[in-house]
Amino acid sequence: MSGRVGARIRAYRENQKLSLADMAGRTGLSEEFLRAVEQDEAHPSLGPLMKIARALGVRLGTFLDDQVSRDPLIVRRSERRQELTTHQDGPRPENLRFYSLGRGKTDRHMEPFFITINPEPDRPGPVAEPLGHEGEEFIVVLSGQVRVEYGAETHLLLPGDSVYYNSVVPHRVSCAGDGPAEIYAVVYFPD
Repeated sequence: MSGRVGARIRAYRENQKLSLADMAGRTGLSEEFLRAVEQDEAHPSLGPLMKIARALGVRLGTFLDDQVSRDPLIVRRSERRQELTTHQDGPRPENLRFYSLGRGKTDRHMEPFFITINPEPDRPGPVAEPLGHEGEEFIVVLSGQVRVEYGAETHLLLPGDSVYYNSVVPHRVSCAGDGPAEIYAVVYFPD
């Protein structure tokens, strides 16, 4: 996750005169974790970022936007910029790189991403539990193999496959093959 995202989260929190304890109460996340996010020491997945955005009363994209909205928004492949990352050292073992495809459209109601997913390392210890949040998600696999855990079910998706689900059900998306996978994902968060 870019350091400016953490700085923007902190600025929104401070502007609303909220302490880290207030944010912890609103999000269900620990103060230590929130402090690490603001200082760019933790690299959360979309679930915790969504909780932070909701607690602040803003869209997730608010942390990424630094342009005025434009229509139609066209993002050329050569213009994609990595916006968020979850690291293998973080609270979830996936190594995901998020490229926002909606950055610059400030009036959007969904978050489109191009995401690369690296294989998970063989590590001792528990694997992170699937997490749920309000909204819906739609994923199309471009390359590689993707494992989608959704409630008690596990599905393997191959290139060209897609999945559309209610994201309130605990879910987890990870790489299922030996090489990286690439997906397009659209996440909708209700107001």
